[in-house]
Amino acid sequence: MGRGRVELKRIENKINRQVTFSKRRNGLLKKAYELSVLCDAEIALIIFSNRGKLYEFSSSGMTKTLERYQRCCFIPHDNTHERETQSWYLEVIKLNAKYEALQRTQRHLLGEDLGPLNMKELHNLEKL
Repeated sequence: MGRGRVELKRIENKINRQVTFSKRRNGLLKKAYELSVLCDAEIALIIFSNRGKLYEFSSSGMTKTLERYQRCCFIPHDNTHERETQSWYLEVIKLNAKYEALQRTQRHLLGEDLGPLNMKELHNLEKL
């Protein structure tokens, strides 16, 4: 027999909420990976926990996918000023992504936020 529908409301118990977040986060990351492999889709998934911890998945590079997203969102005009603004905006997005990656690497080197790393990433970190 199948499960019943879950009522969607905030889970008040902190422990239960954290367990549910972890399970559903892992399930969502797995589904994003499966969709990218099965359908050859370009996927970028960004999750921030309520504590501000970042979890992400990208099938072909977060920066590349975000740039593609930004290109699709902007409506091309003949105005040179708007194209220049768009170019600067994309540059800011690239630099922010690099900055966040460097911050993440720095935290890892300091021994923080090692939980989401897999064994290969931990071995690479150990070599540094």
